[in-house]
Amino acid sequence: MAVKIKLKRLGMIRNAQYRIVVADSRTKRDGRAIEEIGLYHPKDNPSRIEVNAERAAYWLGVGAQPTEPVLKLLKLTGDWQKFKGEPAPAPLLVAEPAPDRHALYEAAAKEALSGGDTGTAATTPRKAKKKEEAEAPAETQAEGEA
Repeated sequence: MAVKIKLKRLGMIRNAQYRIVVADSRTKRDGRAIEEIGLYHPKDNPSRIEVNAERAAYWLGVGAQPTEPVLKLLKLTGDWQKFKGEPAPAPLLVAEPAPDRHALYEAAAKEALSGGDTGTAATTPRKAKKKEEAEAPAETQAEGEA
């Protein structure tokens, strides 16, 4: 049985997400896989590439052949160079971790409670503006008649 390391497409239209899988070469692109060894999300900025290096090295060692797209991904992560015994490439860009929403909420709550004056000074009541606008045209009409 010829084994390939290939991409399995997931996701919606125009939002492709892939799993890096080990599968029989005769199976369909999104067919049954022997094992999932990673993921690839090209739409994220920077692209999200995660590969289980230990499992990739095992499958490459037993003769699994990567497809061209997977080979490029393995070269980016450095797993291919490690398998071939070559020097490792420069590290990948990694997205910043998302801020903790609970911590942001706590900080905003503390700020709102401590500075009661600062929160209300920025807002003005809408009714007051409408009254001023209504009075202004009436005054200009009175001046025009006189």
